[in-house]
Amino acid sequence: MTQVWAQTAMWLGLALVATLISIWLRIATALSEIVVGTIAQLVIGVAAGAALLAVDDSAIKFLSGAGAIVLTFLAGAELDPTVFRRKWQEASAVGLAGFAFPFLGCAAAAHWLLGWGSQQSWLAGVAMSTTSVAVVYAVMLEFGLNRTDYGKTLLAACFINDLVTVLALGFIFAPFTERTAIFAGGAVAVFAVLPWLTPRFFRLYGNRPSELEAKFLLLCLFGLGALAAWADSEAVLPAYIVGMVLAGTVGKDHVLVRRLRTLTFGFLTPFYFIRAGSFVSVPALLAAPAAFAVMLGAKMLTKFLGVYPVTIAHRSPRREAAYTTLLMSTSLTFGTISSLFGLSHGIIDQGQYSILVAAVIGSAVVPTLIANAFYLPHHLLPETAEGEVEPEPVAVRSPPRRHG
Repeated sequence: MTQVWAQTAMWLGLALVATLISIWLRIATALSEIVVGTIAQLVIGVAAGAALLAVDDSAIKFLSGAGAIVLTFLAGAELDPTVFRRKWQEASAVGLAGFAFPFLGCAAAAHWLLGWGSQQSWLAGVAMSTTSVAVVYAVMLEFGLNRTDYGKTLLAACFINDLVTVLALGFIFAPFTERTAIFAGGAVAVFAVLPWLTPRFFRLYGNRPSELEAKFLLLCLFGLGALAAWADSEAVLPAYIVGMVLAGTVGKDHVLVRRLRTLTFGFLTPFYFIRAGSFVSVPALLAAPAAFAVMLGAKMLTKFLGVYPVTIAHRSPRREAAYTTLLMSTSLTFGTISSLFGLSHGIIDQGQYSILVAAVIGSAVVPTLIANAFYLPHHLLPETAEGEVEPEPVAVRSPPRRHG
C-alpha cells in the first residue's frame, strides 16, 4: 500500500499546484490541471521514467473514470427542465451544427490534407466533432454561469452534440449486438423509474449523516456505467442522462449538490483532467506538428462555421455567440474515447492516435483560454460586489424523520 499512498499524494500534489496556477493566472482549474498533466508526464518521464506517474494504474484509472462519471452527472443535473423546454430548439440547433460541420470538415481534412484512408478519416471526424461537457461545465461552474439560462442552454447543446457523436461512432464502427439492446433496454427502464423512485426514497430515508443520497446516486451511476462498458458503450453517457432526469429532484437540493461537488472537484476530477493532459505525446507533436495543427485548426474552423451562425440566428449578441462557439469547440472525454476506440480496434495506428489525442487535448485548452480572455460575457456573471461571485442559495433541509 505504500506505493498507492505515494502515487495518490503525488497526484494530489499536482492538483494543488494546478489549483494555485489557476488562481494566479485567473483561468479555469480544469485547464490548468490539463496543462499540468502534460508537463508532468514529460518532466517526470524524463527524470524518473513514465512508470512513476502511473497513468494506467488501476487505482488511477478508477479515480479518473469516477471523476468523469460524477462530473458528467452533475452537469446533467444542472439542466433546468423549464429552461430546456423553452430553449430546446436553440440547444438542438447548436448541438447538431456543432456535430455535423466538424464531423464532415475534419474527416475531409484528414483524408485530403493528411492522406488518411476513408475509415481513419471518418474516425477522425467522429473524434473531432465532440464537445467536452466536462470542460464546459467546469468553466460554467467556475464563473457561476451554470445558474443562468445561458449556461443551462449551452450545457444542453453540449449534451446533444455528444449524444449524436456517440450514436455516429456506434452506427459507423460498432456493430449493434444483443449486449447493445440489453444496455439500451435496461438504461431506458432505469431512466423511467428514477424520477419516480428517487424523491420518494430520499423523503423516506434521506437527510441523515449516513449520506444515503450520495450512496444511492453512486450506485445508480456505477451500475449503469458497468452495464454500458459491458455493452462496449461509454459510462459517462448514461451518467449525463441520469443527471438530466433527476434535475428536478437532485438539481434543486443545493446541499446535496454542494457535497457532491466537494467530493468531485476536491478529489476525483483532478485525476481525470491531469490524466487527460498526460495523454498528450510531446514527441509525437514535435514529429508531426503540421498534422496536429491541421486537425486542431480544422476543428475550430468548422465549429465556427457551424455554431456561430446558428447562435446569431437565434438572436444571441455577438460576444455571447463567440463565447458559445469557442466553448463548443472544446473536446476531451468523448474525443479521447473515440480515438482510443479506433486504436484498440485497429482502425488507426499509434501515430494517428497521438495526433488525434493531442488535437483533442489542445482543443480543450486553446478555445477556452481565448473565450475566457476575450469573450467572457461579464454581464451574465452573478456578482454581488466587484469581483465577488454570488454564492448559490443554500437550501434548508428538513430534519430527519423520527420513526417509532
